[in-house]
Amino acid sequence: MLVPMPVMTARSRTEKHRASTPLELFFDLCFVVAVAQAGARLVHAVAEGHALTGIGSYAAVFFAIWWAWVNFSWFASAYDTDDPLYRVVTLVQITGVLVLAAGVPRAFDAGDWTVVVIGYVVMRLALTSQWLRAAHCTRGGERRVALRYAIGITVVQLGWIAMLLLPADSRGALTAVFVVLVLAELSVPAIAERDRSTSWHPQHISERYGLFTIIVLGETIAAATVAVQQSVYEHDALGDLLPIAAGGLLIVFSAWWIYFAVPIHDYLRGSREAFLWGYGHFLIFGSAAAIGAGIEVAVEEAVGKAHVSDTVAAAAVTIPSALFLLTVWALHARHFKRDLAEQLSLPVAALAILACTFAGGWAVFTAGLVAAAAVAVGELLSRRPAEAE
Repeated sequence: MLVPMPVMTARSRTEKHRASTPLELFFDLCFVVAVAQAGARLVHAVAEGHALTGIGSYAAVFFAIWWAWVNFSWFASAYDTDDPLYRVVTLVQITGVLVLAAGVPRAFDAGDWTVVVIGYVVMRLALTSQWLRAAHCTRGGERRVALRYAIGITVVQLGWIAMLLLPADSRGALTAVFVVLVLAELSVPAIAERDRSTSWHPQHISERYGLFTIIVLGETIAAATVAVQQSVYEHDALGDLLPIAAGGLLIVFSAWWIYFAVPIHDYLRGSREAFLWGYGHFLIFGSAAAIGAGIEVAVEEAVGKAHVSDTVAAAAVTIPSALFLLTVWALHARHFKRDLAEQLSLPVAALAILACTFAGGWAVFTAGLVAAAAVAVGELLSRRPAEAE
């Protein structure tokens, strides 16, 4: 006798002990494959002296990865049934991101976004089927929200497909259409939930974002380690690479420490705060992954493989590091600061890291020292007794 599929209705926002599932963790790991591809192509572009073009392509690819991940995570927080049908559709989304990852090199090198768009549309339409299932199982306002999501996502995917019909040499038109479609994607949740919010779970959402941050930082360490290993093996330049490796580790360790210094789920009380916080993670995730790419560029410059100056190579590390600190401060750290001294610690550290750009071969190491000092200062300030405020 066949067991019927569970009804897909909203889960409670006050559910106890809500945690990420093994499927969600597998989902994250597969998505990092695409992040690694984007980071590798960014390294190549910056090292060859095409930083602006590379950053633009990186931002476009990372948006596709990030937005598909965000939409899955928030849907899962509200409607995860973890039944066979739900799992199969999620695996289809994973297949889509792997297709996207396969198209990243051609998108960067030849400006051909066909495979990237195909992978992205596969992910988005798979999620649309989940929203249609939720609509089928619900009634009233909840059903209307699910249908709005399904219709909105589908319409925007038609726009992405139509974009592929534009001539490849019409860069201005392609850029304009891309921006319009990005804005359309970002507007779908606001329109769908204009009179009723989905029942996402604050602790679950904060854990999901935290876990993806950890995975991206782990990928950063892995990519930088491979770059140092290859350079030591090929160029016997351990003395030149040790300061970069040490500084890079200090930056990544500090980034982890700073991100998890506050209980952000206490801040995520409503959709307004949550949407801004969730959207802002595009910069957190993107800068975290870019730190690893920057360390690789710095390594290549140190052994003479990159066609850029030491200042440009240093900026490839210091700019995303500073952006990470500023964005983490703006999104959630500042909501838990007690006074001006605590509020200024991260912005001042970000400016100091930017100043390290001009420290030559020691830029990454000094930036790492600044990041570590920011952690130490933050800990000291937060441990002051309440009477000292």
